[in-house]
Amino acid sequence: MPVDQSASVETPRGILAWLPYLWSRVLFPGQADPDRRVRPLSLLLLIILPGLLLYPTRSFHLLEPDEGRYAQIAREMHDRNEWIVPTLQGQPYLDKPPLLYWLVRLSYSWFGVSETSARLFPALAVHGAILIVYLIGRRSLGERSALWGALLLTIAPGFMGMGRMLLLDGLLTFFVTLSLFAGFEAIRGERFRRGWWLVAAVACGLGILTKGPISILLLAPPLWLFRWLTGSQVRIGWKNLAMFLLVAFLVNLPWYTGIYLRTPIFLRYFFWEHNILRFVQPFDHLQPVWYFLPIALGGLLPGTLLLWGLGKHLASGDPDIAARRSFALGFWLIAGLWCLFFFSLSGSKLPTYILPAFPCLTLALGDFIAHSKWNRSNWTRAGVGVMACLLVFAHYHAVPWYAEQRSPMANREKMTALCANPQETVICFPRNVDSVAFYLGRDDLRNVRTKYAQTLIDDLLTRHRTVVLFTHRHSLQTFKDLLPPGLRITETFSLRRDGKHNSLAEKLAGDSPWGLCDVAVIERAW
Repeated sequence: MPVDQSASVETPRGILAWLPYLWSRVLFPGQADPDRRVRPLSLLLLIILPGLLLYPTRSFHLLEPDEGRYAQIAREMHDRNEWIVPTLQGQPYLDKPPLLYWLVRLSYSWFGVSETSARLFPALAVHGAILIVYLIGRRSLGERSALWGALLLTIAPGFMGMGRMLLLDGLLTFFVTLSLFAGFEAIRGERFRRGWWLVAAVACGLGILTKGPISILLLAPPLWLFRWLTGSQVRIGWKNLAMFLLVAFLVNLPWYTGIYLRTPIFLRYFFWEHNILRFVQPFDHLQPVWYFLPIALGGLLPGTLLLWGLGKHLASGDPDIAARRSFALGFWLIAGLWCLFFFSLSGSKLPTYILPAFPCLTLALGDFIAHSKWNRSNWTRAGVGVMACLLVFAHYHAVPWYAEQRSPMANREKMTALCANPQETVICFPRNVDSVAFYLGRDDLRNVRTKYAQTLIDDLLTRHRTVVLFTHRHSLQTFKDLLPPGLRITETFSLRRDGKHNSLAEKLAGDSPWGLCDVAVIERAW
């Protein structure tokens, strides 16, 4: 074993010393499977199965609000040949760094502007994370454990379903996974491996360029805690720490310098308001501390069914079972659970935030399968096959149907007739509907919040004709109540359904598309 635990962990002499003792001597005293070969058939399976689930299934309608927003930002950067300042409806969009926008823009350049092109790199990121679990995970846990872990990740509906969407979290998960796996390779042996350390630094830097400093916060604590619990004698040193930070800093320096010179407000707005304040004083997506628990349990299926067995495996005092629990298994549990814990502390939560936990947790579950009766059980293979078939149905049929039902552009002919004329002003009230702009090739949709309703009315009085997209259920009626004699509604188009919801399909489709309920043409009365 790479860490000489007999020398590094002595009989406990204090309360804090008991934790490393229990961790290294009781929970994880064993060694990993020494078979670390890359098996061609295993690799081929992990290329074909995720590929079938990811690449042919990218052409469904963009979902509001996030997919429409990110597709539109990348399209505007593509159309304007802009690389530094992301824009949304012609205005600077400073909430996130630009790496996802750059990649989507490249995809537009190669394959044309479409939702299929927009989702290419998220699909590649998900597939890349699966291959990392197998190709690098085998080095610490063995080939069988890595294969089962990668297969569980491939059929995990939470990971495959959310990660392939046009969101930041799938790309972030790829870079966090690469930085964790490379960082662990750098410190887990008898000597420090600088090459892996550099890979981890570059991946961490790219993660920062994707979504900000969260990339470091998901990497550093698990590595530190692992070293402390195992009493690792591998010395990193201040020079290597400084080198890591320098590499990550240099990856980000060009763009951060450019955005600061173009829009100096970005640094404070992004780091302070959208990272620190959003964590400690959340202003949106407020959820309870237990919010991610059901998401993780459902998203890991069918691996969730093995959690009870994994718990018994970890708690067993049988020497034969204990000998199968390696220190590497302990690290992947630390890394996955730390991600869940960290995001649970934040008041601002969205389901996709915990995607970086999935590769680590499925690898730990894969190690349990490889060292238990489930490795040769037909039930395990049947579970993988059944879930793969369910995902095929979901990705090829259910999700495209659902996206069409919930898309503001489901009735494209009518929306084109009302909103495509670039000479007419289109206003979104009170939320943006960016997928409408994306599909109609516009970048000038304006947004007015509810508290500025009177300002909207004053603005409508300055034009003969305006199209207003009402994004909340009661927005149109509220607007009618405020309508002065100088304005009149000459045409309305409702995207809402009758609301009876007699069938399961109707209940799933909802009574209106995401992000758009009604469209109205407003004209001056004189």
